[in-house]
Amino acid sequence: MSSLGTDGGGTAHNAAYNTVSGDAVIVGPVLMAQHIEGLRLPTPPPDVPPRQGPMPSRVFVNRTKELADLRDAGLSLAAGPEPGVVLVVGVGGVGKTQLVAQAVRRELDRLYPDGQLHVDLADHRRDGVVDLAAVLGEFLRALKVHKDYVPAGLAERTALFRSVAAGLRLLVKVDDVQHAPEARALVPPRGLLVATGRRVLPSLLMDGAVLIDVAPLDETAGTELVRRWHADADEGTAADVVRLCAGHPLALRAALEWLAARPQLTLDDVVRDLTAGRYGTGDDNGVREAMAVAMGAGGGTGEGGVGEAVDAVLDSVVAGVAGHTRHLYDLLGVLPGTTATADLLTAAGATRVDEGLGELLSCRLAVLVESSDRPRRYRLHDVVRAHARLRARALPEERRRAVLRLVVDFYADAAAHGDALVLGDRFRIQPLPGRPLSELGVRGTLFTGRAEALEWLDAERVNLRSAIRVAADERWYEAVWRLCESLWALYHSRKHLADCVESGLLGIEAAQHEARPDVEIRMRNQVARAAYELGELDRAESQLDAAADLLGPAGDPRLTGVVQESRGLIALARGRSEESPGAAHRRAEEARQLFEHALAANRAVPDPHGIVVQSYNVAQALVAGERWADALDVLDEAAEAARATGDEPMLPRIDLVRARAFAGAGSLDRAVAAAGAAADAAAGLRQFAKLDAALELLTALADRAQDRPLRAACEEKLTTLRRTMGLRPPAAPTARASAYPSPCPSASPGATRCPRCRRCSAVRPPGSGAAARHSPATTGGTPGTRRRPRCSEWPGRSPPPPGWWT
Repeated sequence: MSSLGTDGGGTAHNAAYNTVSGDAVIVGPVLMAQHIEGLRLPTPPPDVPPRQGPMPSRVFVNRTKELADLRDAGLSLAAGPEPGVVLVVGVGGVGKTQLVAQAVRRELDRLYPDGQLHVDLADHRRDGVVDLAAVLGEFLRALKVHKDYVPAGLAERTALFRSVAAGLRLLVKVDDVQHAPEARALVPPRGLLVATGRRVLPSLLMDGAVLIDVAPLDETAGTELVRRWHADADEGTAADVVRLCAGHPLALRAALEWLAARPQLTLDDVVRDLTAGRYGTGDDNGVREAMAVAMGAGGGTGEGGVGEAVDAVLDSVVAGVAGHTRHLYDLLGVLPGTTATADLLTAAGATRVDEGLGELLSCRLAVLVESSDRPRRYRLHDVVRAHARLRARALPEERRRAVLRLVVDFYADAAAHGDALVLGDRFRIQPLPGRPLSELGVRGTLFTGRAEALEWLDAERVNLRSAIRVAADERWYEAVWRLCESLWALYHSRKHLADCVESGLLGIEAAQHEARPDVEIRMRNQVARAAYELGELDRAESQLDAAADLLGPAGDPRLTGVVQESRGLIALARGRSEESPGAAHRRAEEARQLFEHALAANRAVPDPHGIVVQSYNVAQALVAGERWADALDVLDEAAEAARATGDEPMLPRIDLVRARAFAGAGSLDRAVAAAGAAADAAAGLRQFAKLDAALELLTALADRAQDRPLRAACEEKLTTLRRTMGLRPPAAPTARASAYPSPCPSASPGATRCPRCRRCSAVRPPGSGAAARHSPATTGGTPGTRRRPRCSEWPGRSPPPPGWWT
């Protein structure tokens, strides 16, 4: 081990491995501490607070009272120790989001300097329910929490958000709030939440929220706005435009932007066009009423109603654009999801896409969306989108279905290519699409590597989910399960587990319609794995039981392997919750047998990566059953196979389990060497969650061996790592427990469990402020969680200092 370098590279890992196997001299504590100190960590991201949300417009009139109310609420709430909530209410498109943007620029930015977070809940709502876990995941990443440290479940993400934001004065802006719990879940610990919606939420007001009502502009203010955009407008004509637009800012702007692009026309032409109601005469099949409902303008369908006025304006504006732009607008009304790219629109049959998008942008019918990936994304304002979708009702059904088919096929092929780049040569039922990736992009390839592919999939997540639902509704069953299989790359990597369950259930139905037992097994296993990660073990088992009944006719032995692997993981999880050692050992043996079946299935193909993974799983089960020597033999074979096949990412995981096996066998020096090798390899591979686990393990081993230099080096490196990963102190103090097969730190040297409680752990989210709750022991857990022993007696050692675990 003395040959270990300090660059965190892979050559040092091989030296460490030889040491662990007994072929070299194990280093002393000083050298190991120096090596840990020398591990290279990633460069911290720039310390720049997030500034999310729409930019304020330069032209803004007659919201003096509302701005004053927002300023006063912000000042009052900022002065108190508790977080505050402001509810801004008004019909769709009346300017609520712009009002908030103006207030941020003028006052709120100074009051809440540590960052601004923004989300439109319409992008995360399905069947009326918002995926709050996905919203919090976006917030955590905006606050620079590395993706490896974002947990899977809603409760864990909520706790981590509160921990990370605990010392920050944040402004959280949430659009399209329809129910009070949606807002409550996103309130920052020491900041202000400004929620916009179309109706008053009484329960939020009972919680102390400040209400600000935003009404359409009156004639005076509307006329001022028109004359700012059209300086030579006659005051009477401007007032007529305001009246015809019902004082609605979105309608006024759309009408005036349309006029600005046509210098040969005058404001009188706008009045004449709106009065005639170019698309608004005759039988409109309930379009006016539907627009009023879409805007939240109840009772607004009569004369002067906001819904009718906005609809008339949008009809006139769309009628006046170029034919290819109007075709593009109609396509946007057909598309599922909320955003579109030029690539998608071209695939859907649009022509002169850039010109059409430019005209829609200039008319303020479309806006450019902020996105972390390369393609530019566009969206319609929600009121405009409702109008476009209502227009789409008039399209021939055959044309509408043809467009949807093109869209679904585009997403199915693009997602398959993205899956291949993200997860590499994994087992898949579907072949690669016949259409190459280069043909899907207008100006070049959609994405060129793993990172870009994952970002594209994440940016398209809402649209992909909508495409699956459309395909299911249209009975395009092959497209449904193809999309579901491909999206495992996204769902597993970014922990969009609710999406995984929803799409997987549609995939199961599609497989049944196509009489494809192999596909049904795959879909059920994906749902089971998502349920397993969410802690819903009974739900996961029910899916796997149904999948197991189909294994006979499925054919490919790897399907048997994936089902048995998932069942083994559940058995291990249930074993960790057992109170008696005997029951825990029986669960471990059950898991071992299941993993052995999965290993045999992968050897039958053969699948090199599957062989390594299942060998690793067998070793985990052997460690859980305290069969240390057997586990080490299996791990040696797994490590040799991983190196032979270039499966480097598995080596840190193998060495972590090896370290626990050595610790269980009482060989602390070899355990330290194995954990050091895991840390070294994880740093080189940029597997930061595994690096965190290895440093935690080394800390616990150093604590057990009373090795103060090593413990100090690991604690310092952990603190630096977690700060770099976005976990602000004191959110992530060093854990002590993971050096043991059961993470109870109360065992005396040479022991593996606490003799008093046998198997215990208590976990609470960092910084949650809640009392720790006891839960079954775990062998890993989310980085940043805290553990303490349940019992108060530590045999053979002094008890921990008071308050150690807090």
